Amino acid sequence: MPRIFQTAVPPLFPRDGAVRVLLLGEAPGPRGADQSGIPFWGDRAGRPVYRALVAAGLARVPEAAWLEWDGARFREEGLRPEVREVALSNAFPSCPTSDGEHFRAPTDAELRSEANQARLRAELAQAAERCPGTLRVLTLGRRAAWLLERLEGGPAFELHALPHPSAQGLLQAAPGKGKGLKLADLEAEWEIRLRELVASA
Repeated sequence: MPRIFQTAVPPLFPRDGAVRVLLLGEAPGPRGADQSGIPFWGDRAGRPVYRALVAAGLARVPEAAWLEWDGARFREEGLRPEVREVALSNAFPSCPTSDGEHFRAPTDAELRSEANQARLRAELAQAAERCPGTLRVLTLGRRAAWLLERLEGGPAFELHALPHPSAQGLLQAAPGKGKGLKLADLEAEWEIRLRELVASA
């Protein structure tokens, strides 16, 4: 059996109420959302995402989840987050892989396929229908922003691009490529920025 399931991960929406912000990552990670079936849930980069949402009062995360951040464990133990006023999804809905074992970035063709763009427009419309004003979309990483900047049709939205919260993404976006800076400090600053953007929407 391949290590990567590569099944489409549906967006995570609040059960009810308004949606003011849509967080859009690149693609489900092999140890996180590909295993848990929930965006960012178990992904290494998902931990700072959910920490920021919890700090902003927009998510509830079971305490047991913080002990071992792993999508397969979350699925086996039935651990799920709850969100309000924010929805989470990805620019590409399944974990990209060429061999069923190793993650790779989604290609331009995969991102811009008619089916993927239609899916993304539908998710944006779903969020916009529940938004009392203009929907704020926060992209995490350059690829998600790249796709949204080229997406035609769909509802109007306010776009904010953040670096990907991985070590590589944070270091590349930092002054001097992060030389002389501590990764923990960059991650803390990133969480503060995300918290500010979701809280002010």
